[in-house]
Amino acid sequence: MKKIILLSLTLIVFSCKKESQESFGKQEPTEEQTTVAAEDKELAPEELGKVIFESKGNCISCHKTDEKLIGPSLTEIAKIYKEKNGNMVTFLKGESEAIVDPSQFAVMQANLNLTKTFSDKELQGLEAYINSTIK
Repeated sequence: MKKIILLSLTLIVFSCKKESQESFGKQEPTEEQTTVAAEDKELAPEELGKVIFESKGNCISCHKTDEKLIGPSLTEIAKIYKEKNGNMVTFLKGESEAIVDPSQFAVMQANLNLTKTFSDKELQGLEAYINSTIK
């Protein structure tokens, strides 16, 4: 009887060990890997911009498409840049003044340090995505 119990326990331990080892070491892709993978697929600029907005850029934590969250809505940003013939990429590079809501510039400063590191392709994609929200 002891041998049967011991054999049963051994089988249980090995079967559980195998299942737990299958997921061991597998990791979810990082935000950077997601963005790089998106760039490698040659996404349309708007699609690349959406990936950056929702992941690497962390823009989604302060902006929504149609309503103000911490920062202005994407629609408002796009409309103001269009009306004022502004250059969003230049702003995201830290090379021009805020034209949408200058009073919020201090809040945006930390994220500008991040966007300054983006490639021109990434920034143009982000701009295309934001501009796509105008209906």
